[in-house]
This record gives sequence, C-alpha cells and structure tokens, in this order.
Amino acid sequence: MHNQQTLKLLFVINPVSGGKEKNDWETSIRDYFKDIPHIAEFYLLTGGNDKSSLQHYIQTITPDRVVAVGGDGTVKMVTELLKETSIPLGIIPAGSANGMAKELAIPLVIEEAIKIIMEGKCEKVDCIKINEEEICIHVSDIGLNAMLVKYFEKSKKRGMWGYGKAIFKVLWEKQKMAVTITTDEGTVKRQAYMVALANARKYGTGANINPDGNVSDGKFEIIIVRKLNVLEIFKAIFTDRSFRPEKIEVFSTTNLEMEIHRKAYFQVDGEYKGKVKSIKARILPGVINVMLPVLEEEKVAVA
Repeated sequence: MHNQQTLKLLFVINPVSGGKEKNDWETSIRDYFKDIPHIAEFYLLTGGNDKSSLQHYIQTITPDRVVAVGGDGTVKMVTELLKETSIPLGIIPAGSANGMAKELAIPLVIEEAIKIIMEGKCEKVDCIKINEEEICIHVSDIGLNAMLVKYFEKSKKRGMWGYGKAIFKVLWEKQKMAVTITTDEGTVKRQAYMVALANARKYGTGANINPDGNVSDGKFEIIIVRKLNVLEIFKAIFTDRSFRPEKIEVFSTTNLEMEIHRKAYFQVDGEYKGKVKSIKARILPGVINVMLPVLEEEKVAVA
C-alpha cells in the first residue's frame, strides 16, 4: 500500500491517437510530475497484444490510478481491465473525438486533466454489456451511424473531408430497418433508420442523441430514430443540438433484446463491428471508478 502523500500512477498512452498532429504526451506528463512527490509509470500501446500485456503490467506494479491517454478506444480498453476493481480510472483526452471525456467534463488541456486525476472526486460510472462479449462506455448503434463509421474507417481521407464523403455514401444507401425491441417495459416493433444504445448523452462529434442520459443512474437509453433527412444527418455530425422529439422515441431500461429483420451495420463506441441480426445488452451499474472534476457548487458546499 502506498502512503497517502505518494501516489503511483500508470499512464497508458496510445501514440497514434488523434492522427498525425499530436503532442508528445509522455514528455508533457513527465514535466508535470518532475517537481512533485508522485510516481509516474508509462505503458505505450503497440496495437499488438496490448490488453493481456497491460493487464499483466497493472498486476505487477499495482498502481493507485490508471490513466487512459487517448480517445474512446483507449478509455474503453482500460475500463475493461479496471472494471469491478477498486483502482480508479483517469482520462487525458488525446483522441480525435474524445466522446467519453466530453461527457465527463474532462478538459482537453493536459495539465487541467492531470489535476482532476490528482485532486478530483472518484465516482462510480455505469457501462453497458453488449452480447456478453464487450462493454460499451459511451454509445453504440445499428443502422445509419454505424454505416457512417464503417465508411469513414475505410476512407483514405480523414477529418471533415472523410466525414463528408462517408455522409454522401450513407445518404445514397439509407434505408429503414424493421426491429423488434424487448426492454424492461415490454416489446415493441418499429421501422427505424437507426437504433442507439446510449450510456452517455452525446456522440463524440457533439450530437446530443440522449439529452436526459446519465452515466451513473443504473440505466441506459434506447433511442429509435424513425424519421431522418439530410439536415438531421448533418446535425448529428456537426452540431450539439438535440434530435427533434417527433423524430425519435426513447426508452430507459436495464436490459435489451433486439431482433433486426435483416443484418444491419453495428458499431460500439465508434468502432465498427460488422453486421448483426440481433443484439443483447444489459447495464453494469457502477462498474468502474472514474476520477471526475469537482463541480463549483460542490466546492462551495465543502467550504
């Protein structure tokens, strides 16, 4: 056990996060810790056998906190290793979208993010278990957005040009799905362009798919997008406005079984998973401890 004054932190760095234009994250972190009595250890992801190697490293050095330095993919991988343990997760946003960091109000400035890891509050956060195989920390969906993720991953163009090209392809191919959805409240059948499973409120792009979402309420939302046009698609990519209520339907639940009449595009936390005909999901309440910013009203209450 480390003493109260000295913390051992393990920084898990994805060196390819955020594209070619990126900071030297390790140097910035070392600079922050050079004059303070805490221990900073580093693990650089290689894209190889990262998960099992990192798990062994965590067990070997027994850090007080593990920090994901990357985008949603890095945060998700570290979450999978820390879930149901007492080790808190810290986040330094270093990806392209940083959806979960935005959801949790983690600042993009590295010094401010580290300060939260050192001095913030530790709170339990939910995850969604998908098909008993993997977790979703943020938002998963079938249909149009998953198709967009697939085409964007395949595109040689990145940034807005890549999104633009992918959007036009999606617009050309868009079609409705027939879905049967069973939740805590019963079973419904719908025609939809997209069905999202949302632990959080927003996509990494900022689109507010689930305005009333809460990552710590022991539930997740199912958002059925029944009507869609060109304006709605561009809104989903480029703005932080909510979807119009008359175009969506929302269910709050702890469990989901969904059948799709034919295979549909599926993505989890921004990673395309292929086509599926069915999905099962359940909430994992408070499964991960996360270092979060202390709100101003909380500071006042303590004072």
